[in-house]
Amino acid sequence: MNNRLKPVILSFVLLSSISVVAAERSHTQIKDIGQDDTSRVANILSESDRARARQWDLSAVEWQRYKMLMQGIRGSISPSTISPIEVLGIHARDEAERQRYAEVWARAMREDVDRILAFQRAYDAAGKRLYPNQPLIDIDRLSGKPTKTSALQSGDRLLFFTRTECPACDMLTGKLLKRIDDVSGIDIYLLGLDPRDDVAVRDWASAHKINPEWVRSRRITLNHDGGALDRLTSGQGDTPYILRRRGTDMSQLRASDL
Repeated sequence: MNNRLKPVILSFVLLSSISVVAAERSHTQIKDIGQDDTSRVANILSESDRARARQWDLSAVEWQRYKMLMQGIRGSISPSTISPIEVLGIHARDEAERQRYAEVWARAMREDVDRILAFQRAYDAAGKRLYPNQPLIDIDRLSGKPTKTSALQSGDRLLFFTRTECPACDMLTGKLLKRIDDVSGIDIYLLGLDPRDDVAVRDWASAHKINPEWVRSRRITLNHDGGALDRLTSGQGDTPYILRRRGTDMSQLRASDL
């Protein structure tokens, strides 16, 4: 072999060997990162984030992905009450992932409804046990009694207390909405919901076909009850319940007054 070619061939062999070793090391590093991904991300998250991830039964990697998604358009257009499960499900990367998060959310919602209904049953039983001989509504404790004449005037504002699981409430909601043009507005208060669950309030409004323009113009307001019914009726009110505010006077209205 020509002696002048030997250095060239040797250099080529060395370069090839170095490239192979570098490629093998790169592949090993990528593999190691994949295997240690959860541990690495867990170390990045704060203790608060790790605690919240555990509450939602999400891995550190899932929680980090949720946080990144909320820094983008999802965070700017979604209500503050949107859950991590919904965010991950909306941005699922394939059908299997979408289905998995959908099932997790469906189970969580079913369990929450069961809890709400169980508490409502306990509340009803407690009321009957603690106040067995007292009426639910004592009209004499209100500033005025309902009247059949001129039940509604254009300046009146109605306060309607209702629940999401209440057929009688739903029927009364329909009657109220038909009188929206006869009063200055209707303030709707939903009982039995988590005070942070604005999604449930919006879902209720959508299910009852409440015109969004009424809400924007404040002809209708949607509110969590927050104990308002108990305060206004000294704990004797029960859903469905309507109060009419006329000037400084407040009085109860019956369904037959509508």
